[in-house]
Amino acid sequence: METGSPDDAGTAGATEAVRDEPVWTGLPPGLLRMRRLLLVVWLGLLTLAAGLLPGLFLGAPWVALALPPLALLAWGWVMLERNWRSWRYAERADDLLISRGVLWREETVVPYGRMQLVEVTSGPVERHFGLASVQLHTAAAATDATIPGLDPDEAERLRDRLTELGEARSAGL
Repeated sequence: METGSPDDAGTAGATEAVRDEPVWTGLPPGLLRMRRLLLVVWLGLLTLAAGLLPGLFLGAPWVALALPPLALLAWGWVMLERNWRSWRYAERADDLLISRGVLWREETVVPYGRMQLVEVTSGPVERHFGLASVQLHTAAAATDATIPGLDPDEAERLRDRLTELGEARSAGL
């Protein structure tokens, strides 16, 4: 009498494949809020300059020039969220994966042993929103990668972990 069924072997293989899948981490919502605020500020100024001011001084038909920036604002609002949702990263045993892109998906694999420098940066707008970016530098300039909009504590934790793993992996080179 058999104790296992053929389905058990398939289930074990599927469980093993699930374990090999990376655990993805998305970006915090603060990055989306910051980018949307910048969109509103810049397109709001453009709307004023392109339509409302000429409308006041040259007549009502000129107010129509404010419509394209307002349409761009609505489109940009939606596209910023799609872009924000597309960004994610995963720490694996030997490398870091960074995935991004809506129309053109781009996945960058950065082996820990190839990392030369990991830095955390935060400009004035990012600091205002409590955000920081992690930038990874490798020997090949084409594989430099950035993870934007992280919580500063997470950015520092990631920097320390990646630096530690990079030093451990490059010791054998």
